[in-house]
Amino acid sequence: MILSALLTSVGINLGLCLLFFTLYSILRKQPGNLYVYAPRLVDKEKSQQQESDDFDLERLLPSASWVRNAWQLSEDEILSISGLDGLVFTRIFTFSLKVFTIAGVIGISILLPINYFGNQLSDDFSHLPNKSLDSFSISNVNDGSNRGSEAVYFLIGPLLTPCNALVACPLKFEAQYRILGSPEQQKCSSFQKLELFYVFLNDEKLWVHFSAAYIFTGVVCYLLYYEHSYISAKRIAYFYSSKPQPHQFTILVRSIPSSSGRNFSETVESFFTEYHPSTYLSHSVVHRTSKIQDLINDADKLYRKLGFMKSNNDSQQNFRRDGFLGLTGRKVNLLDRYEKKLEDLEDNVRKEQNLLAGECPLNLRKFSLTINATVGTQGNTFQEVPAAFVSFKSRFGAAVALHIQQGVNPTEWVTERAPEPQDVHWAFFSASFIKRWIFKLVVLVASFALIVLFLIPVVIVQGLANLDQLEKWFPFLKGILSLTVVSQVITGYLPSFILQLFLSFVPPIMLTFSAIQGYISRSQIERSACSKMLWFIIWNIFFANVLSGSAFYLVNVFLEPKNIPRVLAEAVPGQASFFISYVVTSGWTNLSSELFRLIPLVCSFWKRLFSGKDGDEFEVPSIPYYNDIPSILFFGLLGITYFFLSPLILPFLLVYFCLGYIIFRNQLLNVYAPKYETAGMFWPIVHNSTIFSLILMHVIAIGIFGLKKLPLASSLIIPLPVLTLIFNAYCQNRFLPLFKAYPTECLIKKDRKDLNEAGMTEFYDKLVTAYQDPALRPVQHARSSDSDTSPLLHSTEV
Repeated sequence: MILSALLTSVGINLGLCLLFFTLYSILRKQPGNLYVYAPRLVDKEKSQQQESDDFDLERLLPSASWVRNAWQLSEDEILSISGLDGLVFTRIFTFSLKVFTIAGVIGISILLPINYFGNQLSDDFSHLPNKSLDSFSISNVNDGSNRGSEAVYFLIGPLLTPCNALVACPLKFEAQYRILGSPEQQKCSSFQKLELFYVFLNDEKLWVHFSAAYIFTGVVCYLLYYEHSYISAKRIAYFYSSKPQPHQFTILVRSIPSSSGRNFSETVESFFTEYHPSTYLSHSVVHRTSKIQDLINDADKLYRKLGFMKSNNDSQQNFRRDGFLGLTGRKVNLLDRYEKKLEDLEDNVRKEQNLLAGECPLNLRKFSLTINATVGTQGNTFQEVPAAFVSFKSRFGAAVALHIQQGVNPTEWVTERAPEPQDVHWAFFSASFIKRWIFKLVVLVASFALIVLFLIPVVIVQGLANLDQLEKWFPFLKGILSLTVVSQVITGYLPSFILQLFLSFVPPIMLTFSAIQGYISRSQIERSACSKMLWFIIWNIFFANVLSGSAFYLVNVFLEPKNIPRVLAEAVPGQASFFISYVVTSGWTNLSSELFRLIPLVCSFWKRLFSGKDGDEFEVPSIPYYNDIPSILFFGLLGITYFFLSPLILPFLLVYFCLGYIIFRNQLLNVYAPKYETAGMFWPIVHNSTIFSLILMHVIAIGIFGLKKLPLASSLIIPLPVLTLIFNAYCQNRFLPLFKAYPTECLIKKDRKDLNEAGMTEFYDKLVTAYQDPALRPVQHARSSDSDTSPLLHSTEV
């Protein structure tokens, strides 16, 4: 790709960003868009909507007040608004900005000029716009020489062996310059030293890259340690400041063994009363409530349909013939019919709930027991599942039960940390240990199949990025591709756009894969999907594009570890132009579209157009960490990997992280509300991704210096990944235990503090029913609601 094609891509995406920013600053002021651009404030009643038809010119003028509000948001405010997860999310941008600001200073001011003024590549272009982007990469730096390495040995020899400067020299070099005779004659002449120093200066450009790799690794490790320490301290402080929460006193017990004559509830009660007599409080056994939940979902849909029909005020549409396709038969009032059907659904829900609670006639209860004995667990909707939420009187008591094996058989009485009650994902509650293991295997196979299938769009993208390949595939396009504007758009914009379009379908698939693995909380599902999505992007977007081969070729490369540095060194620098374009197309535009919220805006407009109102199904969205965090970390990987290979990418990454810092702070303030709290459990994913990025950079550096005929630098880089792995091991031992579980010191301090709290008795009473299945709660849809005609909240500008 030439520079003008990159500038074309930058111009297109910069124009889209400015368009989205302008439209957002205008649309956010319109009263009808409050549910789109400030749903969190509407939910908290901090912002109100004023239905006014008065013309106000200020509403039509763009303004940047939202930037100031987002910039002035403090960390304490973010903590109170979005919890520790929201704070950790913003710290990812803070960490990235620190890293790439330092990288930008080194890369743009030192490495980029060295790369550009090299003459390794034969570039016939006479003016800058037609310069190939490879001219700004390390590929344009002159190769080193064996004499350069010998010169380094000679020059550092006096430091290693003061009595003889030539001891460190290779034998071949030593034989050339050693003068036999007296000790004075064995000293090299000034001319010889000057000659060797000139050889060293000829190779010093690559040694600058070598030094930059060491300096940058040290900076990243220092900043990573600081962030890990900061977030760990915040996690402990957040725990101390929190009020008693049900999940802190509760564990989930799975694979409860069955016993004759006793149900699972009685088994759990007997077991924990016997082995945890001083700390056990209560338990709640999980039931299969799929049929009840289906009835509730049908009732919800019918209720929303009734609300839509009532809001239309069209009496003609409320009547329909009850015959074939509504064309024959007598006319009936659909409102009456749907209301009667809604009542029947609610009655059925109550009956199923009574059956589950045992509040049913004796003959029906006996019939249900007969069904259990004949058809087993699958034939009964109120069958117990061998899993239960067990609550304790103290956090320490729950921690002891969590971390100690409960039974002789390790596959029975399996314990895990209980999520928050609102975080429990009841729909995919896998009961069996073997079943969960099989699901994990199925997900592994399905993920591999998805990775292979995704190579198809990758091949298409590589064809678009390479005009020669595209002309070979489609010869009839040769005339069109010869046009400068067309070739610049195709090579500079379309590849990244198409790849991002295909990639947008992957996060929901990964979320589904994680759900069927048997996780019982949305936070676990999202963390699992986040990891899957991250490694999917790294493999399919980075390695597949870099190596540009078949799936078997990609696998074969990594089956021969000794060739990995060489293969990556040959391939990675050549894809710098594609990834620079990817940062601009995927990064900048996606962030601006996140701010603009096009899909929610269209949905809101559609609702107002056909129903005359919005907000009947209003729900504050939560930030999709499983989608956003992998994208951010992947751009971080590109920045670290291409730091010394092609530093031209660094300014575009800095723009991306600056935009993300402002935009997501604005979204946390106005749009998103947390649905759960993991207390910063996403940060270990950030740490592991950064360490992997550094190791990848080191491996590529080893190969690059080898290809550049500088074996000494290639050898001296080897300690760098070793030191990085040692640093990672230290961080894992120092900080990771704090993310797995709170220490005894914190638990007992918090329990002792709670002894003086007056509301603990009330908390224990609520804890008994905290983990009740939502399908078992009373369901009653209002027959008439004033919400259909009530005005929206009155308000000021957001």
